[in-house]
Amino acid sequence: MDFRLALMLISDALLAVTSLFVAGALRFGTLNLPEEWRADYGLKVYASFVIAIIFSSYLMEVYALARESRKREIFELCLQAGGAAFFLLSVVYYLSPDVMLGRGLLFIALPLFIVLQFLWHSLTGSSARHSPFARRVLILGTGELALGLGDMISSPSSSFNLAGYLPCGEEAANCDAPTIVQDGDLLSTARKERVGIIVVALAQRRGVLPLQEMMRCKLDGIEVVDAPTFYEIVQGKLMLEQMTPSWIIFSTGFRRTALVDVYKRCIDIVLSLCGLLVSAPFFPFIALAVKMDSPGPLFFKQVRVGNGEKPFLLYKFRSMRQDAERDGAVWAVKNDARITGVGRFLRNSRIDELPQLYNVLKGEMSFIGPRPERPEFVESLKRDIYYYSKRHTIKPGLTGWAQVRYPYGATVEDAIEKLRYDLYYIKNLSVLLDTKIMFETVKVVLFGRGR
Repeated sequence: MDFRLALMLISDALLAVTSLFVAGALRFGTLNLPEEWRADYGLKVYASFVIAIIFSSYLMEVYALARESRKREIFELCLQAGGAAFFLLSVVYYLSPDVMLGRGLLFIALPLFIVLQFLWHSLTGSSARHSPFARRVLILGTGELALGLGDMISSPSSSFNLAGYLPCGEEAANCDAPTIVQDGDLLSTARKERVGIIVVALAQRRGVLPLQEMMRCKLDGIEVVDAPTFYEIVQGKLMLEQMTPSWIIFSTGFRRTALVDVYKRCIDIVLSLCGLLVSAPFFPFIALAVKMDSPGPLFFKQVRVGNGEKPFLLYKFRSMRQDAERDGAVWAVKNDARITGVGRFLRNSRIDELPQLYNVLKGEMSFIGPRPERPEFVESLKRDIYYYSKRHTIKPGLTGWAQVRYPYGATVEDAIEKLRYDLYYIKNLSVLLDTKIMFETVKVVLFGRGR
């Protein structure tokens, strides 16, 4: 989670609490809250309201707004988030009446929060390039790699500001790039430009890196990173073109302890059992729909590649015609003509993947991990894509970072892009990242995005 997102979550939580206080003052005519609000009951009320607000705002992508978003767009998203929060709170209050806001407070607090959230995000969004959220970046280099990173920083979705490019060594400065004239040493230049991060983006480092000056910047509190690391921070995926075996060996991450394995397995068992118990009553209706729509078996069984490149049999509800692969294995594509009418609904809603919960329970898959591919495709992709086999160092997943971040794809280029996300997940595997993927999966299911 980046600093800007964390600060937005905290600020919205404070705004939600403020809305409750003001609503209480308007409703009761005093800033002194009722006595029962000062006990455990009050804590439950505040917590349920704040959590519902934050979750709904995240679900409606209020925190994913581009820096140049218009006020109308911000207001529409805040309004949608408020509506989602009202629906979610209605469900919570029905299931747990002891945390319900009484005396019409919800109808005051929720609209008030929507207004405050809109004003706050309009202010921080319109001035994002000059806000304390946006760290200034100095790129060391003026070549193709440096310019590519600069374009990435200048994109509307970036939370960084580009201070400029600093020519280094024999690299010729690009006339269109905002190069910086070095004033004294590197540290003095960085201080003058109010730089928070220095990115080393040189095609050739040997003999040209100002190591002593970079060390002084590092000790002065300025972050110094290489191009692949900065790319990872900004994009949430890995720069395969610039990765080397030494970068993987010496970089932070790519660590998996026994505790992480135990945590993953416990979560997999709990979630798969809960998922199977909740969805089991609907299986007869799904089976009836599949059978009535087209002839063929109910379940689709296919060999996929799992952890350590060991094959396993994957289960899904059949969503294609029975003769879909009479000419051999082919990539599935978006709007595939082989998909049946019911199958299209099952795929868009991800219901067709429910039987994979059995694979998770058996230990062949994890709830979160890279998407399992077919052996035929894996062998081909291993020949074409370096590092591809590294995605099989963990169990494949029912959902994953690549599935929620990248749309449906069926080419080698798509496989490369998905590999960037898969390796990012393997490198940064954590409870926090798994939680984020779960939230993103909810959005994918609700809005029909991703794969």
